[in-house]
Amino acid sequence: SITVTQVIERKNVEDMFLTADLEVMEKMEAEVKENRPPLKIVWRNVAIFVGLHLAALLGLYQFLFEAKWLTCFWAFSLYVLSGFGVTAGAHRLWSHKSYKAALPLRVWFMLWFTVAFQNHVIEWARDHRCHHKWTDTEADPHNSKRGFWYSHVGWLCAKKTDKLKEMGAKIDLSDLYADPVLVFQKNHYFPLVALFCFIIPTFVPVYFWGESAFIAFYVAGVFRYVYTLNCTWLINSAAHMFGYKPYDATISPVESAWTNVQAVGEGGHNFHHSFPQDYRASELSYMTNWTRALIDGLANLGLVYDRKTVSDASIKSLSQKKGDRTGHWHH
Repeated sequence: SITVTQVIERKNVEDMFLTADLEVMEKMEAEVKENRPPLKIVWRNVAIFVGLHLAALLGLYQFLFEAKWLTCFWAFSLYVLSGFGVTAGAHRLWSHKSYKAALPLRVWFMLWFTVAFQNHVIEWARDHRCHHKWTDTEADPHNSKRGFWYSHVGWLCAKKTDKLKEMGAKIDLSDLYADPVLVFQKNHYFPLVALFCFIIPTFVPVYFWGESAFIAFYVAGVFRYVYTLNCTWLINSAAHMFGYKPYDATISPVESAWTNVQAVGEGGHNFHHSFPQDYRASELSYMTNWTRALIDGLANLGLVYDRKTVSDASIKSLSQKKGDRTGHWHH
């Protein structure tokens, strides 16, 4: 049996951890059944992304044919480590609160997320919480119902709709503003990005193994940055369209092994949207879910604790029912 108080507490926990608000989602979709609000293109952003991708093509050429092998290895390492800043840090730690981390590790993840240059954590987490709370509606920043390219990059090239602004303002971010690590990043974001995303990645190959500054900048800075961006974006686009749905067949997110590799462990998206509190974010193995392996390793060192997982019985139950999202949570 369960008391009324426990029911309320469970609902509060589910709300905090972004259980989809199905009633509100249905209402919002009914409002736009005939026509979705037209998009207002931000041409400055379009120009920036076009320029970045053209520069990344130069960096790719240098990566393949001109850069020293140490520079290529450095760029790959930055991609993986900044990817962990996104997946283990901004996503699983701060957006979902699926585990807790000691202060030194929070600083570490914040800095690696800064290398990824995907807005500061508080803004990233706000958008991600909107995405889970109102998936595939006008309150979802990268609504997949607007098509692959919109959910991949187009959402960053258009003004936010009125509904997105309205609903985004309702997301509770008090836990994020209570973290001094995140407030520091927000207050000093652009100097941190300049230093950690571009200056240091360029300086290291030049100083330590005599790489050309031109090659170091385009390979370890621009190409690595744009590649990491697209790996993250694939979770918004491809992982909502191309794959299978072993847990909840009623939602758009899918299981995608290849995006799991690209995004260091985030491709088990049908599992993740079915059980958003679970720090593992999928049942896929360590071989592709590098983020889970990292979190578990850090837990063995005492830097991570209170990892949340869903019970095997709940996973099996949902796999059979494919529609019931309730689960029993464990630490």
